[in-house]
Amino acid sequence: MAYFEWRAARRRRRFAGVVLALLICFAVFTPLISPYTSTEQNIALRLSAPGTEGHVFGTDEFGRDVATRMAFGTRSAALTAGGGVLLALFIGIPLGIAAGLERRILDPVFSLLIDALLSFPGVLLAIALLAVLGTGTAQVSLALGIMFAPLYARTARSETLAVSAEPFVTVSKGLGSHPLYTVWLHVLPNVLPQALVLSASVAAVSITIEAALSFLGLGLAPPAASWGLMLRDARNYLGTAPWLALLPGIQLGLSVFALNTLGDALAERFLHSHQ
Repeated sequence: MAYFEWRAARRRRRFAGVVLALLICFAVFTPLISPYTSTEQNIALRLSAPGTEGHVFGTDEFGRDVATRMAFGTRSAALTAGGGVLLALFIGIPLGIAAGLERRILDPVFSLLIDALLSFPGVLLAIALLAVLGTGTAQVSLALGIMFAPLYARTARSETLAVSAEPFVTVSKGLGSHPLYTVWLHVLPNVLPQALVLSASVAAVSITIEAALSFLGLGLAPPAASWGLMLRDARNYLGTAPWLALLPGIQLGLSVFALNTLGDALAERFLHSHQ
């Protein structure tokens, strides 16, 4: 049974890898070969069905090419989620390492801050931040970074506590090595793999949250191309033009599936490398 489960997991990961590669190629090359921009309108061809000449995925209510907008929506999701993940890494990992190394003063303070942020619903925190910061890619990335930084901080703290008890760290401290040298040589190599595993899942959640925020009118502002905006605009045409909701919805679902599967593969590889 374990063998068949392993084969099924392997096929799922290969499929996820192919999906992720196709999404990347779609986002990179479609705008280069498309004769349209993401905001170019042609009212005469509004709500054209997929397969219409010159519009593989059809057009929306303003006659904009759906394929082009989906490609730019993929770029927006990648840019927003990627920015949020990087910001969370740069905020969370130093805080977690500092808390794990300095347990007398920093650890109680940082642990209290981390627990307070984690106890607050993440989406509500993002909404509150965007209500103050306004809408836009940079603002959403900042909100996502602040939202997920506590997860990285907790992971980094846990790994730092485990590594700091190892003999090589004790020897490094005993030899009078600078704390930053010890962190760079011994702590970071053990923290970063866990952070990388976490990043795949965080990216999947981030693109979902970005789409939800844009759907609610708190993310990217029209006429920018975003999966959330496309789904919001498609609500009024579910009966007459269902592809406006189906196509970006499928793309969003496949992206989340591919990233989560990638996270599972990285977690399994990291687990086997430490056995």
